[in-house]
Amino acid sequence: MVKTAEGGRIAINGVSRVFEDRTDGDQAVIALSKVDLDIREGEFVSLIGPSGCGKSTLLRLIAGIDKPTGGQLKLDGEPIDDAHPSRGLVFQDPTLFPWKTIWKNVATGLEAQGVLKERKGEVDKFIELVGLKGFEKAYPHQLSGGMAQRAALARALVNHPKVLLLDEPLGALDAFTRMNLQDELLRIWRERGTTMVFVTHDIDEAVYLSDRVVIMTPRPARIKETIRIDLPRPRVRYSPSFFEYRSRILESLQLVPEIGQPEYIV
Repeated sequence: MVKTAEGGRIAINGVSRVFEDRTDGDQAVIALSKVDLDIREGEFVSLIGPSGCGKSTLLRLIAGIDKPTGGQLKLDGEPIDDAHPSRGLVFQDPTLFPWKTIWKNVATGLEAQGVLKERKGEVDKFIELVGLKGFEKAYPHQLSGGMAQRAALARALVNHPKVLLLDEPLGALDAFTRMNLQDELLRIWRERGTTMVFVTHDIDEAVYLSDRVVIMTPRPARIKETIRIDLPRPRVRYSPSFFEYRSRILESLQLVPEIGQPEYIV
C-alpha cells in the first residue's frame, strides 16, 4: 500500500516577479504584480489565463526554482526559499532521461536524496499507481506520450510531495489520451490527498478537474477572479451546469463576443 500523502497549504502574499536582464534593449518585463492567493491543504486549483501572462512563472516560484522580486510565498507557514522534494513539478514535456529505464527514471529523486536503498520498494508501487506495471525495464522512446507523462508523474509522486505543480502536463496529448489521464490524475489526487496546482489553457479541463479555477489577467498578471466549481464528482462534461461554468470563465477571460441587435434593411 502506498503511503498516504498530506497536502500542504500554500500562501502567496503580494508576490511580484520582474525580469530585468534584457539583452535586446527592451524594457524590463513585469510578469507578476502583487499576486495574492491562498490554496488549502489537498485542494485542486487550476490557473488559467492568456498565453504569456505569468502562470508558469507563478508555478516556478511555488516550486522554489525561481525567486520573487517582491512579496512572499509560504508552504505550511514556512517561507519557500528554494527547491524541495515537498513540492513536485511536472512539465508539459515529460523530461525523462532517455538513457535510463522507466524504473530508474522514477527512482531519480530518491537516488538524489540518498534514500533509494531503503525506499526502493516504493518505486514499484508508484509505477503501478500510475498504470505502468510491466514497463519498468522499458526506455522512454518505447513509450507513448501518455505513458511517458505517467512516468513523469510517478517520478514526482514517489517523493511524497505535499504539493504537486503541473505545468500543462496534458497539453501535447490527443483528446482521448488527455481525458483518460484527467481521470487518472483525479484518482491519484483522491487517493493521495496531495495539493494540486494545475496550469492549463483548456477551460473544459479546468472545470472538469478543479475545486477552484483562478483566472489571471494579461501581463503583468494579477488574480482577476476565482471561481469555485461546485459540481459533484465524477463530473459530466456535457451537463448544463458544466457549460454554465465554462461560459462564466469565457466571459471572465473576455472571449465571448458581444452580439448586438440585428440590423434589418427593408
